[in-house]
Amino acid sequence: MELEQQLAEIIDEAPNFGVPAIIAEKAIAPVLKLFAEQLKYAEYYVLQNLEEDWVLTTIANPQTSQEKQVIYAFVSVQDAATFQGKTNPDLIALPISIVQLLFRLFSLQQVDSLIFLENSRDLNQGVEIKREHLANLIKTQIEQLQTPPNIA
Repeated sequence: MELEQQLAEIIDEAPNFGVPAIIAEKAIAPVLKLFAEQLKYAEYYVLQNLEEDWVLTTIANPQTSQEKQVIYAFVSVQDAATFQGKTNPDLIALPISIVQLLFRLFSLQQVDSLIFLENSRDLNQGVEIKREHLANLIKTQIEQLQTPPNIA
């Protein structure tokens, strides 16, 4: 599904999640589009457990002793299956559109980042999108919608 179709779907479904369609169209969709355009693919595979929860991975920076919770997004089922060097029968990789991934990231408070592993030959390099950055841009867009223009 093309990016514009994915955005239209999010706008149409927004009221089902308690988000007014106008907010989805004027504030959320433009930010999701901005981030999606930085990535190479329209769809990624995310590991899920049998209860359909996304698999969170804790990564740590040994130099700062900081940890963060991330979700990895892969370009293929094979990349997802072999990412940690072994297969796990309790995990499945399901395709999810880029816009849906970003929209869900916006609402997942326990997740710090999505890491998109776009090169099958090097799964140690990825594009990181931080939830806080995404959320702050959406919040700014919403605030601008709610502020009346200054007519002088």
